[in-house]
Amino acid sequence: MSRMRRRVLLKSGALAALGLGFGACASREIRNADVASRRPPLRLTPPELSWDRIIRTTIGLRPHRPSGFVLRAEKIDGKTVIHDYGHGGAGMSLSWGTGQIAAELALDHSSRRAAVLGCGAVGLTCARQLQRRGFEVVIYAMAVPPDTTSNMSLAGFTPTSGLLEFRLRTPEWEEQFRRAVTLAYRQLQLLVGPRYGISWIHNYTPTNDEHAASGSFQLLPKEVQTGQTLLSPGEHPFPTKYAVESSMMRIEPSIYLEALLADFHLFGGRIVIRKLDTIYDLMSLSESLIFNCTGLGAKSLFEDEELVPLKGQLTVAIPQPEVSYGTNGGLRTPSAMPGIGIHMMPRSDGIILGGTSEKGVWTLDVNEEEKKRIVEGHIELYQAMRRS
Repeated sequence: MSRMRRRVLLKSGALAALGLGFGACASREIRNADVASRRPPLRLTPPELSWDRIIRTTIGLRPHRPSGFVLRAEKIDGKTVIHDYGHGGAGMSLSWGTGQIAAELALDHSSRRAAVLGCGAVGLTCARQLQRRGFEVVIYAMAVPPDTTSNMSLAGFTPTSGLLEFRLRTPEWEEQFRRAVTLAYRQLQLLVGPRYGISWIHNYTPTNDEHAASGSFQLLPKEVQTGQTLLSPGEHPFPTKYAVESSMMRIEPSIYLEALLADFHLFGGRIVIRKLDTIYDLMSLSESLIFNCTGLGAKSLFEDEELVPLKGQLTVAIPQPEVSYGTNGGLRTPSAMPGIGIHMMPRSDGIILGGTSEKGVWTLDVNEEEKKRIVEGHIELYQAMRRS
C-alpha cells in the first residue's frame, strides 16, 4: 500500500509539474502573441525647434461664412456673375471642386469669354476649369502669387477647415459641398508630384484617449476618409499613452500656385492687375460672364455682410528634410481661442507651425501671445519625444 501511495503521489506530482509547465508555456504564448500583434516601434525624427531657428511669421485672413461658401449664378445689369467664394480655411482643398461646379454653371452661356476676379487658389483653379471647357479667360486681380492670401496657408487637404456653424447649413448646400470635396480630392490626387508640390504624408495626434481614432466627420464623403490607426504604448515615440496615425495630402503653396499660374498662361490666359471697388467697376469689364473668386473682397464688392475674416497665423522654422510627417496637438492646450490646437507641417520652405483662428479680426499684425504659445508648445512636445 505504501508503494502504491508513493506511485500515486509521484504520478500526481509529475502531472502537477506538467500542468505548471503547460500554464507557463500558455502564458508565454499569450504574451508573445500580444507582442507579435504590435507594430514595430515607430521611429520619427523630432524637429529641431528653438527660437533662434524661427525665420518668419505670416498672416492670412481666411474668408469665412458661417453658412458655408457661396456657389451660384445671378444676373446683374446684363452680366452673368457666378459666385465662388467664402471657403474659410478650405480654399486650397475645395477649389478644384467648386471651380468645376462654377464652370458647369456657365456652359449654357452664349459667350466663351470669361473674367475671373481673384488670383489665389480659388481664382486660378476656376480659371483652369474654364479653360478646360474651351473658355478664353482673363483674370482681374490686385495681387498674384506669391502675394495672395493662398500663399499664406498651411495647405493640407482639410476640406472642413472653417466650417463651424452646422445649424445654418441647408441640405442643398451639403450636397453641393460633398460633390465639391469629391471632385477636388480626385483632381489633387492626379497632381501629386514635385511639379505641383503635392504629396502624401503621415500625420500624428498624440493623445491619452484610447477612443481618439474612432470618430469620423459625417459631412465628408466616405471615399475621402482615409482612416485612422490608434498606436498603442511602445508603438510610437510621443510622450502620451497613444497616438493617432492618419494620412493626408500636403500642398506646398509656393510651388502649387506658381505651377497653376504657369498652366493658366500656357493655355492662353491673361492677367490684368486692377482693383475693383464697386459693382460699377465690375460693369465696365468687357466680358459679360464674370466669376467672383474674390474671397474677403466679396464683402464690400457684393455687400455680403455674412462674410468675416478668420485670421490665421503661421510661424516658420528652418526647413528639415529629414522631418517627413506632421503633428496635431501638444502637451498643453491653454489658449485665448478654446478648441484651437497647435499643429506642425513640414515643407520645403520650412517647418510650419500653426494653431490660430481669430474670427472677425482684420489686422495683419502678429499676435505675439499666440506665437509664443504655438512655438513653445511645439518645443515642449518635441523635447519630450527625445526623452521618451
